[in-house]
Amino acid sequence: MRGALALLLGMEPDIEVVAQVATGDAIVDAALLRRPDVALLDIELPGMSGLDAAAQLRDEAPDCRVLILTTFGRPGYLRRAMEAGAAGFLVKDGPVEELAAAIRRVLTGETVIDPALAAAALSAGPNPLTARECEVLNASVDGATVADVAARLHLSESTVRNYLSAAIGKTGTRNRTEAVREARRQGWL
Repeated sequence: MRGALALLLGMEPDIEVVAQVATGDAIVDAALLRRPDVALLDIELPGMSGLDAAAQLRDEAPDCRVLILTTFGRPGYLRRAMEAGAAGFLVKDGPVEELAAAIRRVLTGETVIDPALAAAALSAGPNPLTARECEVLNASVDGATVADVAARLHLSESTVRNYLSAAIGKTGTRNRTEAVREARRQGWL
């Protein structure tokens, strides 16, 4: 997909693809080396997520505008992308001409957001989970015990149970596995 997009965008007379990377961990280094005007990022990448890479680019390469292009059109991801400094968020179902137009608009300083996703994000409301509740849920995704999560995050087991209980209540689920699933579905994790 990355190669096909690069090829199609490279056919645009005013767009030059200066780098392609396969992992999120390589994004910032490539941007610092190649100095692109726009970085086109997906959310779910091996290594570092595109959302984390966007936040690092905001801090380390502030002249590089970030446009998120993903199959995961979830309101929570849109909010997180905007908080990470992204200048745009599109879902991968549009034609390449629309993507090229969005890149041009981002270059002029505009913010470009998929209209249907923007409407969904407004109606969904904010993420009800605190940063610590998200951290505890993320630490428990691989079947880790409460003791494992506590050790990993340097918290007491009772504190971990409290965060998990709060997250389960806020997601309206029955257990932490369901809470993780719901939080991911919403784009909160």
